Amino acid sequence: MRIGNFSRLPGLELAFGLFLAMLALQPAPVLAQAAGNATPGAAAAPSAPSDTGSKPPPGVPDDSSATTLELTARPVAYVSANAEWANGFKSVMGEIAKVDAAVKKAGLTQAGHPFALFLATDDKSFQFEAMVPLAGKPEAKDLSDGVKIGESPAGKAIKFLHRGAYDDIDSTYELITAFLDEKGLESQNRFIEEYLTDTAEPDDANLEADIYVFLK
Repeated sequence: MRIGNFSRLPGLELAFGLFLAMLALQPAPVLAQAAGNATPGAAAAPSAPSDTGSKPPPGVPDDSSATTLELTARPVAYVSANAEWANGFKSVMGEIAKVDAAVKKAGLTQAGHPFALFLATDDKSFQFEAMVPLAGKPEAKDLSDGVKIGESPAGKAIKFLHRGAYDDIDSTYELITAFLDEKGLESQNRFIEEYLTDTAEPDDANLEADIYVFLK
């Protein structure tokens, strides 16, 4: 599937090909996670998506399972990377581990769950940034092992839930696409997966992840 410069091969295990292939897209800023288990960068209490007056089709997330947020910028440690589709999830987890190690080596304080910002894809690979949110912005611009200091994005986003193996996350993206279509909402081109459980195995049924979709 392909729209513009975004593509995906059938059967590949990374999350966002189906989502990108069905939406009109344009670039967005970079997101980060708030402290503890709080919502990333939320400036105000979340509100449900606006009601269009119609009932979603069966299986499509409703307003109770999709939360709108106004995200504010927060400091993060991050690294940019490329990965092959065949080993996508483990590659993302490996880069997050690299960032986490650099944060600990620098004596910095992590302030929430790690996450990945997905940037671009082609038929064989994808580009992303692995990020760890920080309690404060350090003076240093770079940490060890190529890890950098930056900020998360600000903007309006909708948070969706994924509970279950990462191998099955495509089904969640299909439902997200249906939800946005039902509500008449347009997404931006970049989005976040925030990993709430510590696992590197794509078939781990205990995986919990939140997906943040930025809106135009």
